[in-house]
Amino acid sequence: MRIGAGIALIVVGAIIAFAVRDTSDTLNLTALGIIIMLGGAAGIWVSYRLANTRRRGDVTVIDPEVEKQYTTAPRKQVADQPIDVTPTHLRDDRSRNFKSG
Repeated sequence: MRIGAGIALIVVGAIIAFAVRDTSDTLNLTALGIIIMLGGAAGIWVSYRLANTRRRGDVTVIDPEVEKQYTTAPRKQVADQPIDVTPTHLRDDRSRNFKSG
């Protein structure tokens, strides 16, 4: 039973208990409505308790061996030679310096 069903039972029980005025010797509608409301409250409580169960502390979510395969840490050595990230129009052309000198 979900919380919505428990609330619906409380509403139906309140309507039966307090809004319906019918006299019968065999069935007490006020008592029936209160019993339905208590059932709805118990359903809400059970739903709440099942939804908020605490997990044990020793549960492993991801296997450490599998997690190593998908690591995003950068590698220690990116390239053997340094990479020049200077834009081409700002680089001093070293090849011209060697030819003219």
